[in-house]
Amino acid sequence: MKLGNEMIRSSGSLAVNDDSSDANYYSSQATGENDKKIDTGNIEEAESSLRENGSLNYEEARALLGRYEYQKGNIEAALHVFEGIDLATLTPKMKTSLTQRSEPRKKVSHNYGDPPLSTHAVGLLLEAIYLKSKSLQMLQRYKEAAQSCKLILDIIESSLPEGLPENFGTDCKLQETLNHAIELLPELWKLAGSPQEAVLSFRRALLHHQTLSAETTAKIQKDFAFFLLYNGGEEAIPPNLRSQMDTSFVPKNNIEEAILLLMILLRKVSLQMIKWDPLILDHLCYALSISNGLGALCAQLEELPPGIIDNKERYVLLALCYHGQEGASCAKRAIRALESSCDEMVGIAYYLLGISISGHCRSAISDLERVEKQTEVIQCLETGGKFTGMNDSTIVYNLSLENAEQRKLDVALGYAKRLVKMEGGSSVKGWILLARILSGQKRFSEGETVINAALEQTGKWDQGELLRTKARLQVAQGEIKNAIQTYTQILAVLQVQGKSFRSQKKNQEIGGKHLKSLEMETWHDLAMVYMKLSQWVDAEACLLKSETIDYYSASRLHITGLLYEAKGLDKEAQKAYELALDMDPSHVPSLVSLAVIIRRTGVKPAAAAKSFLTEALRLDRLNSSAWYNLGLFYKEDGPMFVREAANCFEAASILGETEPIEPFR
Repeated sequence: MKLGNEMIRSSGSLAVNDDSSDANYYSSQATGENDKKIDTGNIEEAESSLRENGSLNYEEARALLGRYEYQKGNIEAALHVFEGIDLATLTPKMKTSLTQRSEPRKKVSHNYGDPPLSTHAVGLLLEAIYLKSKSLQMLQRYKEAAQSCKLILDIIESSLPEGLPENFGTDCKLQETLNHAIELLPELWKLAGSPQEAVLSFRRALLHHQTLSAETTAKIQKDFAFFLLYNGGEEAIPPNLRSQMDTSFVPKNNIEEAILLLMILLRKVSLQMIKWDPLILDHLCYALSISNGLGALCAQLEELPPGIIDNKERYVLLALCYHGQEGASCAKRAIRALESSCDEMVGIAYYLLGISISGHCRSAISDLERVEKQTEVIQCLETGGKFTGMNDSTIVYNLSLENAEQRKLDVALGYAKRLVKMEGGSSVKGWILLARILSGQKRFSEGETVINAALEQTGKWDQGELLRTKARLQVAQGEIKNAIQTYTQILAVLQVQGKSFRSQKKNQEIGGKHLKSLEMETWHDLAMVYMKLSQWVDAEACLLKSETIDYYSASRLHITGLLYEAKGLDKEAQKAYELALDMDPSHVPSLVSLAVIIRRTGVKPAAAAKSFLTEALRLDRLNSSAWYNLGLFYKEDGPMFVREAANCFEAASILGETEPIEPFR
């Protein structure tokens, strides 16, 4: 205990030499009434250093005092002590010491003198650097924390490229500090808003540290895979390893690299190298399903050893995979089987193939793959149309829809007009698609004329959707009063329909949900109209009506956020958007609005906001607002990203010029 007291007094004197203004503070912290129980770990460290060197030098004393303050929770005091350690001078000494300690004794004694620092002292100083990083993290100085943590890896990797040798002894804390630093560094870069640095840190950990335990390596692989899947930021640069063979698989994007990591983890589970974690399979299912890899997922599920997952769960997953795969393959088999028989049936088979590929192309990973699939969809539908003589209204409708979504509006308009003529105006969805295409061409008054014609040929019960489209066309033309009257008319129709359905139990389940959905959307539209007029009370009343229909509606929460934002209540708006995404993580308007508010307020790193926008674009590539706001982020990133910003602005402009009043699909 005498040695411990001397150590603490000497540590206090260091503070006097370093900064006299803090002398009393450190002295009182070290010997105050609150510290009757002195950490014996510090005393043991001091004794060990004294045994090795015969003295406790200035830097080691600061390392011990810093740890002491850190353990007590005095983070700022600990950081002050750690910053007094002269790392610029000590770094080459630590490298030399580690290099010499790793070589055979005869070679060391022949070529060098004694190492500048003992192994124990190096371990103590590296731990001090790690605790400095943790202190900076707690003070939200993430970039500095990452740079400090990176220094630990730089020192060890440059001195010991093959990892820590066995002759360092079991009492050495180097491996423990190294493990902590390897796991911490990617997290710090993520917090600092540097996703590329985080990716490089993950790869560095997996490539250069073979001495890590199997469980530690597995944890890093899992964290890296999850980050690649969900960070939503710009694509990481694909790995380029000198050691890889020409035939090695190199991931082309984040999703492929995440899938590779998760498959490696699943293989390790099968070989009983690591414990089973159900998250591995959950995230692998997600990754393969969004990248059209259901066949590969089937193979992985079939290769799992018995007992890893419940058989019932395995069969359900396999059934879903086969079902998801079957659409396109079933249509292709039908085409081959019917090729020389009935043209009508072949046409239907091509139609089924087209809509199956259409579903797949919305989850395509790359833009190139998406464009190729979209072209294939149109070709299949056109072939189906030729075989049926363009007399099948379903094929004509989908041809119009697919061309509209690809912004080929003139072609889409031709098919839509043909559809309305074929059906004699009996199909509500044909009229609505025609009006939406006209709105995409900014021909709003013509669109309203189309809807009026549809209303004349449609019974009262089927007018709800038509009236809603009409109201939106009126808003687009600035006819706000007319739009409010139209929305009021919709609500009156829905009220009468609701009473009728309640009296007919059979129809209540069939039509009740649709009516409730339409009523809720109408209240949302009305709330947006009143917000344009700055009539906050009326907007709030509409949202309260919507809340009684569906309390958990992401759309309602999003519009609530817009209302808060219009009032200048940014914090409340952000909470509303976050709640909306809790209800529906794929709600694109909330993803975009949350990114916009983060950019404006700066409450989170820019990378977080950018990730919301890239996720929104993954879900909806035609969202002009997402492209525009992503362009603003690239513009702020500086001259290096001018081209990316220009591409985003160009996409936003083109899409904005052809954007309909409501989605085509």
